[in-house]
Order: sequence, then C-alpha cells, then structure tokens
Amino acid sequence: MDGNGRWAQRRSLPRTAGHRAAETSVIDVIEAARAAGVEWLSLYAFSTENWNRPGAEVDDLMRLVRRVVRRHAPLLLARGIRCRFLGAADPRIPPELARDFEDLATLTADNRRMTLTVAFDHGGRRDIVEAARSLIRSGTPADEVTERLFAGHLPFPDTPDVDLVIRTSGEQRISNFMLWQVAYAEWVFPEVLWPDFRAPDFLACLHTYRRRDRRFGGVPPQKNGDPS
Repeated sequence: MDGNGRWAQRRSLPRTAGHRAAETSVIDVIEAARAAGVEWLSLYAFSTENWNRPGAEVDDLMRLVRRVVRRHAPLLLARGIRCRFLGAADPRIPPELARDFEDLATLTADNRRMTLTVAFDHGGRRDIVEAARSLIRSGTPADEVTERLFAGHLPFPDTPDVDLVIRTSGEQRISNFMLWQVAYAEWVFPEVLWPDFRAPDFLACLHTYRRRDRRFGGVPPQKNGDPS
C-alpha cells in the first residue's frame, strides 16, 4: 500500500494526511476482494524498517491504526472475515494497540469467508530467521529439513503461497514482504497512489493476473501442430 506520502505532498499536506486518506482504500479493497471471491488477502501496513521514520509520523500511524481497527471491527465480523496480524512483536507498539490486535483476532477467529492478514511490524527476513531458529530448537537434523518442513515453522503456516502481489504508486520493489511466500507470485505495479486506489483498480489487477500464463519454471503444454 504505497504512495501515501506522495499523495499528501502533491496536495501540500503533511504526510500524515495521506495515511488518514488511505483508510477508505483499505476498506474498499477488502470489500472488493471479498465480493470477488478472494479467500486470502494480505495488507502490508507497517514494516520493520518503518520504525526508522520520524517519531511523530510513527506515533500518528499507531493512533490511526487503532482508530481503524476499532471502527471497522463490527464490519469485519459481519462480513465473515477472519483477521490476523503478521509481526506485531516489537515492544514499541503501544500496549493498547497490541490489545486491539489481539481482541480483533479473537473476535473474528471463527470466520472463514475470507482471511485478512495485516502485516504490521513485519519483515520477511525476520520471519525466515525465526523459522530457522525454531527448527534448530526442535532438534531437526539438517538433512531432514525440507521446504515443506521449513514452511511449517513460519508464522501462520496455514497461509498459502502468494499468487498475486499488487504494489501501488508504480514502485517496483519487494521491500522485505513475505519473502518465502512470494517465491512464485505474479506482480502488478499500478501507477495510482494508494489513497486513490479503489475497487475498480483492484479488479483490474485481478484481471491482469488472470491473463498471466503461470508456468512455475516449466513450459506450457504442447498442442497438436505446435513446433517442438
């Protein structure tokens, strides 16, 4: 969800105004994904690197996220959406926000229409390091480690591999996002800034994805008459 700061800058507003404007985009995309039949949606809200931003901006983000969580919890519950928070381990997260994360996860735990994973204080490298530490602590011999076994030590191991990553604002970077899970993901980079991103933009990205030929390192099946 990229481009909040540039959205605000183009309007001669503080960066925090871009973060506040992004709330509408978040809800619009969640609703569009649910209506389109998407069963797993992940939103990259705050990275481990985002702690390096100015303290005032980080503090404003924490207050904003708390308001969003509390305001939209009834909607998420009513829509049958299970909410989970990937990361959220840093002690700098305000205790009241951490409690709101736990409360929302508990409130929606039995929902199954869609799983919404909010990556907050998330870092893909950190997840891989923690999975490696977990394997070592379990006493698993090195020659018994497989990709499937390793994936079972990642946070939320029931999360399927990512099919599609959408990064708004035209930036084309991974930015430490779910590094293990995006190994074979398709990527779409719409130019629109995140606060202006709406359901039609999301559906256009889904359409682009559906037109991709996903071969996972192989070749497409040969048809009669095709040259060998």
